[in-house]
Amino acid sequence: MLDTYAPFVTAYWSQLLAVVVGFVVASFVRPSRDRDGSDSSRTGKNTLRENNNIAQPPLANGDIDRLVDNQTKLESCEPNDAGDTDGNDVDVDWEALASGGQHIPYSLPRYNDDEMTQRSIQFYRDMNQRRSVRLFSTDPVPAEVIDNLIRTAGTGPSGAHTEPWTFVAVKDVHLKEQITEIIEAEEKINYEKRMGQAWLDDLKSVGTSWRKPYLKTAPYLIVVFKQSYGFRADGRRKTHYYHETSAGISVGLLLAAIQNAGLVTLTSTPMNAGPKLRSLLDRPINEKVLLLLPVGFPAKDATVPDFKRKPLEQILIVK
Repeated sequence: MLDTYAPFVTAYWSQLLAVVVGFVVASFVRPSRDRDGSDSSRTGKNTLRENNNIAQPPLANGDIDRLVDNQTKLESCEPNDAGDTDGNDVDVDWEALASGGQHIPYSLPRYNDDEMTQRSIQFYRDMNQRRSVRLFSTDPVPAEVIDNLIRTAGTGPSGAHTEPWTFVAVKDVHLKEQITEIIEAEEKINYEKRMGQAWLDDLKSVGTSWRKPYLKTAPYLIVVFKQSYGFRADGRRKTHYYHETSAGISVGLLLAAIQNAGLVTLTSTPMNAGPKLRSLLDRPINEKVLLLLPVGFPAKDATVPDFKRKPLEQILIVK
C-alpha cells in the first residue's frame, strides 16, 4: 500500500501538510458547543438567554456585574465585531411574535398646527426653567405630589415592557442622615483620591465639594434603582432588556414632572455608595442605584451657575 501512495504523497506533500495544519487550527478556534448543542462562544448568549425549562440559581453578589456588562454589550446600538449576529441563527416565528398579545384601541386628541405649536412652545419654556439646584427649602412637599411624580416616571417605555425600575422616596430624617453619611464618606475619597485633576477642574464652575448638605434639607430623597433582572412567578430569573436605558428614560420623565409641579431637584450620582445605599434601603441584589434625586422647593437664597444651553443649530440635524 505504501508503494501505491508514496508517489502521490511525495508529489503533493506540501498541500497535504497544509490541510492537516488547517484542520488542527480549525479544531482549536472553532466555537465550542455545549452538550445541549448551544454555541457558548457567542458574546453573552449563553449567559443571558433564558432557559424556560430549567430553574436558574440565584446570582452571587460577584456575578451581578458580569450579568450587567454582558447585557449592556448585547443591547449596545453599536456593532460588537466578532460577536455580532443578524438573528438568522434563531428559530423564531416572527409573524406570530409580532401578532402576539392582546391589543386595545388607542387614540389621542389631534391638535391643529397652531395648537401644536403653542403647546410645544409652552412646554419648552417650562422645561427651559429647569436647573440643577443644591440649596433647598425645608418646606414640606405633599405626599400625593411625590406619588404622582413617581406615577409619571412609571409611564416610561421599557424593553419588552419589563419596567426595570424602583423608586425609593426617603422622607425619614434619620434615614436621610444615614444616607448623607454614606455618600459624604465616599465623596470625600472620590474628591481626594479617585477623581483626577481634570475632573475637579471641570467641577469648579459648578462649585461642588464632597459635602452634600442638601441631602438633609430636601424634604424628599428619591433613590432610583435599575433592576438588572427580575423574577418570574415561579422564582426563575427574568431578563430585563435595556434596563439601564429604560430606567434612564423614566428619570427623564420624572425630571419633567418635578419641574411641572413647581419643584426642583438635582441629578446626583453617588459614586461607589450604591451597595451601602442598597443595603440601607433593604433592596434586593438585582437592583442597583442609578441616581439620587433630592426633591423640594428651592431655598429663598438659592443660586445656580450661570450656564447657557447649546442653541438648536448645535443639537439638531435635519436630513
